[in-house]
Amino acid sequence: MLSLNEFWFILVAVLFVGFFFLEGFDFGVGIASKFVAKDDLERRAFINSIGPYWDANEVWLITAIGAMFAAFPNWYASMLSGFYLCFAFILFGLIGRGVAFEFRGKADHPTWRKTWDWVILFGSIIPPLVFGIMFTALIQGVPIDENMHMHAGISDVINVYTVLGGVTLTMLCVWHGLIFGTLRLMDTLRERCRRAAKSLLPINAILLVAFLGMTFFKTDMFSVHGNILEYLFMVGILVYIASGYFITRKRDGWAFLMSGLIMILLIASVFIGLFPRVMISSISEAYSLTVQSASSGDYSLKVMTYISLALLPFVLGYQIWSYYVFRKRVDHKEHMEY
Repeated sequence: MLSLNEFWFILVAVLFVGFFFLEGFDFGVGIASKFVAKDDLERRAFINSIGPYWDANEVWLITAIGAMFAAFPNWYASMLSGFYLCFAFILFGLIGRGVAFEFRGKADHPTWRKTWDWVILFGSIIPPLVFGIMFTALIQGVPIDENMHMHAGISDVINVYTVLGGVTLTMLCVWHGLIFGTLRLMDTLRERCRRAAKSLLPINAILLVAFLGMTFFKTDMFSVHGNILEYLFMVGILVYIASGYFITRKRDGWAFLMSGLIMILLIASVFIGLFPRVMISSISEAYSLTVQSASSGDYSLKVMTYISLALLPFVLGYQIWSYYVFRKRVDHKEHMEY
């Protein structure tokens, strides 16, 4: 039977998985709006396609961090202080992107619209890139001492392996966003998104294989959880092949489901590889933070469990309803902007 510590670790993992599944295509659409769209109307269509969703999708990140703070205060303190600059870049990217979404539609001069387009681009690249670097550093291990203090240098966070993890996650977001575009856009934009998503299939496959290979040698994930990760890897291969099939057959809904599953499998593998640890110490395994050593007391976890289970149906119901209400495709010939 699951302990409350394990339950909350799974809950935090699910929240991060949900964030990257949902916000992942937002990031991808933001990047694609700069390179796939050819004029201002097409860029507006890309932005409109995520207009009703992006701010609600970011709530998953806020909830995940809030759950860490409440359930695992030592994890929260060590991770957010140790990766302070990483989280600062992520916040700047998210804030800049949100401001750009709002101000772009109010800009009358083309120069200002181009400026906000660049802000949207960088605001969509920086968060997944930095998150990928940070999560990869977590599974590789960072210097944490006996007092749960993280003392990481630049090379501990930014190296070949972590940068590969960041690039892989970012490119998967682009691919995920392009496939989302096939569901939300029309006519030539829809076809252009489909062609771009198809062209990324071999590139992302190479990145994923390279990242998996380096993960095998750079971390202890496979020695600790080898069996389950091997099964996930085999499932991932089948899902990735299926995504290519559905993209080619123009089965956009199924293709989106497959790209989402790839995102889920990737982020879930990170947390599976960490468990029962939440942060791995590169100094000594004895200094690693675990679901036991980093958690709150049993009473606090019990109260939070009752509250979260009571509120969760309402939150999920609201988000599902918003996707249903705004299910109509976006026409780039329309002049509206969210």
